[in-house]
Order: sequence, then structure tokens, then C-alpha cells
Amino acid sequence: ELENLSDAPFSGDEENGGSEERKTEINGNWIPATSITEAKINAKAKRRLRKNSSRDSGRGDSVSDNGETLKIGVVVPTSPKGKLLDRRSRSGKGRGLPKKGGAGGKGVWGTPGQVYDVEEVDIKDPNYDDDQENCVYETVVLPLDERAFEKTLTPIIQEYFEHGDTNEVSEMLKDLNLGEMKYSVPVLAVSLALEGKASHREMTSKLISDLCGTLVSKTDVEKSFDRLLKELPELVLDSPRAPQV
Repeated sequence: ELENLSDAPFSGDEENGGSEERKTEINGNWIPATSITEAKINAKAKRRLRKNSSRDSGRGDSVSDNGETLKIGVVVPTSPKGKLLDRRSRSGKGRGLPKKGGAGGKGVWGTPGQVYDVEEVDIKDPNYDDDQENCVYETVVLPLDERAFEKTLTPIIQEYFEHGDTNEVSEMLKDLNLGEMKYSVPVLAVSLALEGKASHREMTSKLISDLCGTLVSKTDVEKSFDRLLKELPELVLDSPRAPQV
């Protein structure tokens, strides 16, 4: 088999010269024939490995220089990339568990199931104020201005024309801070009723009667009708029969 090697640096006559050790000059150095024979064997073995690796490249395996078969996609443990994703301690200690039992890290408030006690007020704290313990916090609702008033109460009155429940309207108005706009409630209700049916005008009369004394006062009702009489020329544009109604 050694006689048929194609990459031999000498002719066939020199190869068949007998068992006597021969020396060949390569690049000015005399090298024994046994060393050259070993080099040829290693070169031929490497060619076989490269041929097999190219043949098996589509199977997902690769062959290293020392003949060991490696799976493609498997990171060698000694590579820097493999160490980057390794959760084990770099000092060689530890089991790779998360720090602080899972209580450490960004956005973590503690271990699962941990309950925090109520923090006691420190009297010696320079920011401590005696009045803080007696404070009562309430939700402040800003009073409605004229534009927001009409935009908020118009759908409430229109829904009242559908269900006819004055108590529901009263509860909804109590959640609003009407302020000085209380007298405008009858004004808006009557203005919408003039554009509606006769049943709507009767329902508006009942609504004003139920709200008087609870949400609006008699003075507010008088003020609202005075304003309606002043705005009558404008109401006629939308409801021509407004003076008679």
C-alpha cells in the first residue's frame, strides 16, 4: 500500500531499495526514510478524514483533526461563547442557582410569598409631622364650567326621557360638582323638552319638582325660569311654539 502513494517525494526505485535504512535530502536536510513513511501515512489519513467529513457534512456531523466526530451546533466547552452562557460560578464554586434565592434582580421586590409589615412612623424622622396622622384624604371633584356642564348633563337628561327614573338622575347629579351651575339644570332640561314631545315636557316638569328642595333650591328654580324668559328669542329659532309651550 505504501508503494502506491502518489505524494512520495522520491522515485519508486528508491522505495524498493531493500530493508536498509535510506536517507533522502529535502531542502538541504537528510531525513530518514522511516520518518518520511510516517509522514505519508499521516497525510493519507488526513485526506481520508477530509473526504469523509465533506461527504457527511449534510448529516449534521463534522470530523475534527484528531478524528473525533462532533455534532454541528454543539458549542465546545472550552470556547468563549460557551462560557458566556454558562450560569456556573467562574470561581468554580456554587451550583449555578439564581442569586438571593430568586429575590435579586431588576424589577424583583422579594422572594415569592414574602409579606411586608406595615412600616411604623419614626417620630425622630426629620420629615415627621404630627398632623400627618390626623389627615383625611378625600377625592376632590372640580366644579363644572358652562361648556363642560352642557356636555355632561345633556346625555343624562336624554337618557331620563327614555327610562323616566328621577332618582337615577338625582344620584348621577350628586356625583358632579355643579357649583354655581345648579340653576342651569332646569334651564337645560326645559330647553331639551321644548325640542321633544309633549311626554318629554311632562317628564321634565316631574323632574324639576323632584329635584327642588334636594339638589336645587326654590331660588335656583326661580333664577332658571328668569333666564329662560330672557333667552326666549333664541329658543324660538329652534322651537317656534316655545312661548305658548
